[in-house]
Amino acid sequence: MRRAGTLVGVGLLAATLVTACGGDASDGKTRITVGMFGNFGYQQLFEEYEKAHPDIDITDRTASYSDHHKNLAAHLATNNGAADIEAIDSGYINQFKATPDRFVQLPDDLKDRWLDWKWEASLSKDGKQIGYGTDIGGLAICYRRDLLEAAGLPADREAVSAMWPDWESFMAKGREFQARAPQGTKWFDGGPSLLNAIVGQAPTGYYDKDDKIVVGENADIRKGWDLVAQGVADGLSAGLLYSTPQWNTGFKQSQFATVICPAWQMAKIKDQAPDTAGKWDLAAVPGGGGNWGGSYLTVPKQGKNTDKALALAEWLTAPEQQAKVFASNNLLPSTNKALSEQSVGQYTDPFFNNAPVGAVFTAAARALKPQYQGPKAGDVQTELGNAMQRVEQGKQSAAESWEQFVGDAKKLEG
Repeated sequence: MRRAGTLVGVGLLAATLVTACGGDASDGKTRITVGMFGNFGYQQLFEEYEKAHPDIDITDRTASYSDHHKNLAAHLATNNGAADIEAIDSGYINQFKATPDRFVQLPDDLKDRWLDWKWEASLSKDGKQIGYGTDIGGLAICYRRDLLEAAGLPADREAVSAMWPDWESFMAKGREFQARAPQGTKWFDGGPSLLNAIVGQAPTGYYDKDDKIVVGENADIRKGWDLVAQGVADGLSAGLLYSTPQWNTGFKQSQFATVICPAWQMAKIKDQAPDTAGKWDLAAVPGGGGNWGGSYLTVPKQGKNTDKALALAEWLTAPEQQAKVFASNNLLPSTNKALSEQSVGQYTDPFFNNAPVGAVFTAAARALKPQYQGPKAGDVQTELGNAMQRVEQGKQSAAESWEQFVGDAKKLEG
């Protein structure tokens, strides 16, 4: 359920077949491999770096979100097959920073580049830094102005933001919308995505700081669960699972009026529904700040050219490059300097009715109160999404599915 979980590139087979990392190419150049999931917006940057460093040849390999992280864990365990640079999603960074000895420790002289919480999230318990931050998600709500207007609700972005200061208000407006909604349109796309955003704002998430899974006793998660489950029962959800073909079609067919919107989501909306340009807009997320997604670049120790890989990872995540990636792919920077750039903070997007995209996402990122992520937070998140999907599909009641989720999550602790 993150940006990079949406795209499948070379896939498991190709990632498994590549067993050598880096090395010297036949033309005498040093080949640096970069393992990724989804689109990091790096292709032009790779070309720029190669032009400035004619002795370097960059090769990227891309797998699906799940396969990438499973493969990386296997490569690290066997000390063979990892790329020279490996991207790791924020939902998995805690799992990998538990074994910092398998990565090149990154120098801390660049610490001030990043937002404090972004830097600290990839530090091991003994203070070793394993990854340079790439993007962050930020969080907003993307909404269809025309569909809200058709249901008699305000469409101006300031008025829209004001009408849902919290998630209870968001659901209440959803019931108003649904009573007068255009035929075939629901208030939001699907329960798992909405619940993910709500859980991400809680002071404590799936884990406490002792790495104990606490979903069963976490009142904030249960409150969010009950709120979304009631919305599903009230018919506000289109029942679409994030990033599936059906979800993609939902954009084209106007099957939902609002969608949880990290910065990288904008590119997906443009790709899936180019004919809706100008009909979309951007409003503040209920509950204040938030974040969904974001990644890190790490350098496994098993690589043959760790010094050159480290130099490339540092360059790719520098503020100047992060600003370029935001301009080309709407991936929100995690560095303080890039977030302060006029090109980021004053960025508007005509597809979204000239919404002040940069200002909205930058404010959300700076307002975020970091939530501790345990070793298998990504897996617990998947189980929660599966649980809500069972409710949407009518396979279980909300109470039954919650109980199964708590049990499934606890099994991950061992």
